[in-house]
Amino acid sequence: MKTKIGVFFGGRSTEHEISAISASQAMHAIDRSRFDVVPVYISKQGHFYTGDALLDIANYRDTKALLERCEEVYMRPVYGDYNLYRRKKPMFGSEVVETLDVVIPVLHGSNVEDGIFEGVLQTIGIPYAGCDVLSSANGMDKITMKMILRSEGIPVVDYVWFTDGQWNSGRDAVIEKIETTLGYPVIVKPANLGSSVGIGRAKDRDSLIEKIDEAERYSARIIVEHMVDNLQEINCSVLGDCDENEASVTEEVMKTGDILSYTDKYAGGSKGSKGMQASAKEIPAKLSKEETERIQMLARETFRVLGCHGVSRIDFIIDRDNRNIYVNEINTIPGSLSFYLWEATGLPFNKLMERLVALALKRQRAQQRKTFSFDANIFALGPGLKGGVKK
Repeated sequence: MKTKIGVFFGGRSTEHEISAISASQAMHAIDRSRFDVVPVYISKQGHFYTGDALLDIANYRDTKALLERCEEVYMRPVYGDYNLYRRKKPMFGSEVVETLDVVIPVLHGSNVEDGIFEGVLQTIGIPYAGCDVLSSANGMDKITMKMILRSEGIPVVDYVWFTDGQWNSGRDAVIEKIETTLGYPVIVKPANLGSSVGIGRAKDRDSLIEKIDEAERYSARIIVEHMVDNLQEINCSVLGDCDENEASVTEEVMKTGDILSYTDKYAGGSKGSKGMQASAKEIPAKLSKEETERIQMLARETFRVLGCHGVSRIDFIIDRDNRNIYVNEINTIPGSLSFYLWEATGLPFNKLMERLVALALKRQRAQQRKTFSFDANIFALGPGLKGGVKK
């Protein structure tokens, strides 16, 4: 029998639509002679749906009509139960719609890419591709990520971080710290979003306040970074696990303004997004051999230090004035799964998907060799247990 892959996408995220595009690309790349594909769409309200209508991205123009053609399902948080169950139990027949063998999450943004969904999968125990709870959470949070990378000697730009509570109760102190530590210009970001949502450049105090107020709409934690004005933005993907991995060719993504915008990334500056591969880019990036090799080394080291798994994309900043290279962020589930970078490296999209399935099953086998409990019952040891009541 063919391996049955559940591809999960959508979710309660500001990057919901981009997730649907990435998932559509991934599902169409999977070799149907070897695998069966089960699409599982997570609505913006957090409900799960499955059905063949989800395979056609054109159907998403009318989500209400689309979901009327699908079946609402759920998974039980029971270890070893890999079934998708009908939400409305039938009077006759099985309540199981599908039994999955492996999951490939193609989810972007908060509430889905940050370890929350990965925790559900780990509770169930189903093999899945991509980062686990810890690496997903650390990779998603720009503050925690930069703390870890800096502690390991991986170069990142200078930054200041704070909470929305600190901003609302003492913004003068926050502003003073930013101006003293960083100066202007700076770039303001919500700590846990991607796709350039809520991000803005500030050149003075007035614009700083405006951009922080905007970022606070999306996140309880905000990071303000030194802005490299004369910058070059380079991306590199890594595939594998933290022990065995490889780096792709590099790309330079072109921006139309001060920062790489949501439109730059997903619509190539125009309407009608085709995912991250639609953005204007140069592959491979025009870098020296030494710069390319250093970026690939730093990409792999970032992947390793954060304990990543599957396919990720690491985004870099090069200061054109002095050619210093900095890690900007990691995307633990990158837009379009960075398939275009791997195709340029010599790995076709269908083979990339096969590698992700193989990595998921490899990790499952490794985890099954670990000890998670002891065959001992402390309740059978008699009275006098710590915290117990003696009679």
